[in-house]
Amino acid sequence: MTRQKTGAQALNALTLNKAVFPVAGLGTRFLPATKAQPKEMLPIVDKPLIQYAVEEAYQAGIRHMIFVTGRSKRAIEDHFDTAYELENELEMAGKAALLSLIREVQPADMLCSYIRQPRALGLGHAVLCAEKLVGQEPFAVLLADDLMIGQTSGPGILSQMADVFYETQQSVLAVQEVPSEQVHRYGIVSGELLRPGKTQVKRIVEKPRAEQTDSRLAVAGRYILTPGIFDMIKSAGKGALGEIQLTDGIAELLKHEGVIAYNYLGKRFDCGSKLGFLQATVELALKHPEVALEFQAYLQALKTPV
Repeated sequence: MTRQKTGAQALNALTLNKAVFPVAGLGTRFLPATKAQPKEMLPIVDKPLIQYAVEEAYQAGIRHMIFVTGRSKRAIEDHFDTAYELENELEMAGKAALLSLIREVQPADMLCSYIRQPRALGLGHAVLCAEKLVGQEPFAVLLADDLMIGQTSGPGILSQMADVFYETQQSVLAVQEVPSEQVHRYGIVSGELLRPGKTQVKRIVEKPRAEQTDSRLAVAGRYILTPGIFDMIKSAGKGALGEIQLTDGIAELLKHEGVIAYNYLGKRFDCGSKLGFLQATVELALKHPEVALEFQAYLQALKTPV
């Protein structure tokens, strides 16, 4: 039997139309706040984390958003649904600006699909749950915990990655350099530097010890993957902690296809941690048109001795 071609070999049209959002996690680091609400719905100023990720995907030209959800995640579906009663109340009250704001949460040309991840078996398993909805198309994966902001007036992180994908027709991983004492927290890639900011990946390892790698290129929460990744995740099987790791699937994919590591231009906030969440809140509040000036004055007053 002839082995089916994988990834870029099997694609007829390299158009990036779909994004997968793994949102089934329990958010235990934010208990008790996440006891009854999804961690992805925690707000940074006035928007939930998941909305930032969806807006980033939309800016990159993606119109089909696929959410891999779990129990107690209904609030995410409701957020991207039409709120008829609320819209009617705002319209009757003449609050046009607020009405426009909530309608922009799901633009008319955006499609949202939802599928359950029945058990928490790792990021690779979450991606596999979306296989039938993705089909034989390239797709993005965005982790809402990682709030990623492009440079001022510049394109978003996924938009930058999409440009690399269309140029190379290969899977693209967002990466950043981390201190050597932090490499054990990330998937680490190494390879051949093609030009500043772009590396042809030769090896990827999940959470290595510092002495196991010379590289400090850590994978952040953004991926563009060819559909060949699905078979690779299945063949890799269970990895660390008995989970199905996306990193292991990418390591298998490297045996068949090229993968690019891209040093994105912008900033990442680890909003899966309390410190990162607070940092994102402060920095985005200082850029928010409604509250920036007053909030800056408040922060300056905190520094002033009483």
